Amino acid sequence: MSDNKREQERTELYRTIWALANELRGSVDGWDFKQYVLGMLFYRYISENLTTYLNKGEWEAGNTDFDYAKISDDEALRVKDDMVQEKGFFILPSELFGNLLNRIKKADKDAKDQAEKDGKEVETADLDENLNEILQTNFKNIEASAIGSPSEENFKGLFDDIDVNSNKLGPTVIKRNKRLKRLITVIGDMDLGNYQDNSIDAFGDTYEYLMGMYASNAGKSGGEFFTPQEVSELLTKISLLDNNGKMKTEVNKVYDPAVGSGSLLLKFAKILGKDNVRNGFFGQEINITTYNLCRINMFLHDIGYDKFSIEHGDTLTDPKHWDEEPFEAIVSNPPYSIKWEGSDNGTLINDPRFSPAGVLAPKSKADFAFIMHCLSWLATDGTAAIVCFPGIMYRGGAEQKIRKYLIDNNFIECIYKRSY
Repeated sequence: MSDNKREQERTELYRTIWALANELRGSVDGWDFKQYVLGMLFYRYISENLTTYLNKGEWEAGNTDFDYAKISDDEALRVKDDMVQEKGFFILPSELFGNLLNRIKKADKDAKDQAEKDGKEVETADLDENLNEILQTNFKNIEASAIGSPSEENFKGLFDDIDVNSNKLGPTVIKRNKRLKRLITVIGDMDLGNYQDNSIDAFGDTYEYLMGMYASNAGKSGGEFFTPQEVSELLTKISLLDNNGKMKTEVNKVYDPAVGSGSLLLKFAKILGKDNVRNGFFGQEINITTYNLCRINMFLHDIGYDKFSIEHGDTLTDPKHWDEEPFEAIVSNPPYSIKWEGSDNGTLINDPRFSPAGVLAPKSKADFAFIMHCLSWLATDGTAAIVCFPGIMYRGGAEQKIRKYLIDNNFIECIYKRSY
């Protein structure tokens, strides 16, 4: 496919999302809108992912008429355990996104046909009255399918931020369900193609567009979960440099201690190819909503549940990946000069991540705490690329001492200052 055709596909995709955002503006605004859209997009993605996987297996076995979406739930349960082990989750045919979309459209058509027959205005379709309950049940069942399996942590609470009963969707159940129905219909009608074959990586591309669209309107807060694509690409390429200044073509593991939406980690998949990150993508995020969105982002970029570990918690005081470090490549855009426990926590000065400098980052400014954490978890032949607040280059006190430690031990390869 030509570059011009790809750009046309991408432009049409963005136009659809923008139109939906404008349609729902005032009812579901800002960040909440992104959660609902991304949640529904994820629901569609994993439904198509599972269906395509099962259909392909049956077709290759000679059963060319097989369609997972059309078999009974009882029949589908026979492969549940195998699918949870292979894909990390399971969805009954009746609970697939596509089948819910078909039910919505059929209910609307039936209501319209009946109204025309009776010579009346179209009344509310029956599905409008309990769509929120159907969605809530489907989401819970998807998460529950992973319980007791290696993928349990990757799916636990994944739909928590998609509150289908929220007053933000509307003051009544009927009004909330009408907006949910519109959301499902628009996302269902998006021309995303086959998630494995789509030329513009439509699912992941849609995610990045939504995050960027919000960040551009969110000011400073937008940077807490999203790093611009050009910055992500630069950091990734820097972290891939070897001791001779050449860019590596594969790495063992990559890590981001303040992972946000995961855009930095996923640049490795774009630049190297996900299979060339041999042992996976690792990150930690303190904000629960962003943590959930990061896990969704991994799936939308077709990263298997066994190839990523995104954890929730405070990286500085409760790091979750002790058993996985060191990492060959680390990238991070940590929050600028935030407060942390520092000297108020008597154990931190003896923490092997911070103790080598002989002093802790000040309680009011955690920038160097993130830097020391990255340094401690970096492999001897690895590189870390970190976006920093300019103040750490000249502030005195503890920060000056840590700076001296880093320079005296030749840990700093270069400092790049962006000009505006």
